[in-house]
Amino acid sequence: MIMNEKRDFLIIPDLTARELRSVLDLAKTMKADPKRYAKALEGKELVMLFQKTSTRTRLSFEAGMHQLGGNAIFLDWTRTNLTLGSLEDESKSIARYVDAIMARVYKHEDLEAMAKASRVPVINGLSDTAHPCQALGDMLTIEEYCPSPLDIKVAFIGDGTDNVCMSLIEICVMLGVRLTVIAPPEYTVPETMLAWLETTDLDHLVTVTPDIETGIYGVDVIYTDTFVSMGQEDQAEQKITLLKPYQLNQAIVNLSGKNPYIMHCLPAHRNIEITSDVLDSTRSIVFDQAENRMHAQKALLVFLLNPGFEP
Repeated sequence: MIMNEKRDFLIIPDLTARELRSVLDLAKTMKADPKRYAKALEGKELVMLFQKTSTRTRLSFEAGMHQLGGNAIFLDWTRTNLTLGSLEDESKSIARYVDAIMARVYKHEDLEAMAKASRVPVINGLSDTAHPCQALGDMLTIEEYCPSPLDIKVAFIGDGTDNVCMSLIEICVMLGVRLTVIAPPEYTVPETMLAWLETTDLDHLVTVTPDIETGIYGVDVIYTDTFVSMGQEDQAEQKITLLKPYQLNQAIVNLSGKNPYIMHCLPAHRNIEITSDVLDSTRSIVFDQAENRMHAQKALLVFLLNPGFEP
């Protein structure tokens, strides 16, 4: 199975701002009338490789492919020869059977190696430094609740080195949405991301601060994520201690001076990075985020595998 023009999606900037806009607009159309796209990927095969466990990533891709008329194949990384052979050799072999590869991995470098070896598109289902599919679903959700996203403020509070935060920064900047990252100095936004921001000439859209009160004031959306990601268990005690003041609770919500929407990519560790009363509040849109992973990824898959499809 050979693609005419292979496009990978490992990080948000793998698409241009115009392409991101196109994918999000397509996602809205597909969500409103999914039956029109029931044959968009007929005969297409997606393999899903998992080093890390998953709920939303697996279900959203698998259900999405079926809804588009295609098929999704689940592979547990530990039960394949990816653990024995060369990653590049295995990726080349896998690409001979399918039209696209989605992988959820520990190290982003593994995705880059797979993409270099594969002749079909490779999609990042999560890595240690990026979660671009999450960001697509997040922006779709923000735009549903905030019809004028260029006029709002979004805040991410917690671990500024978090992979979800990295992809959120990228998509907000590329689509012109103002974002404040509120994190302690020990877990602030990495210099590599700050350097990238400077190259965009849009770095004025992102504010990075350890100050909760000034960072939260006036925001329309507050986003948080787990303090301890999979693979960071050895850092759990230190991270939870340092990040405890940045727990998203009602006192912090009140500092906004507004009635902001609440976002979390899940799974949530209740009463650690977010309190249950905030997560379960009427302003919580976390389960819309979860659903929108599927709609955004369906649009991404069509963009990558059948961009000329006309329903």
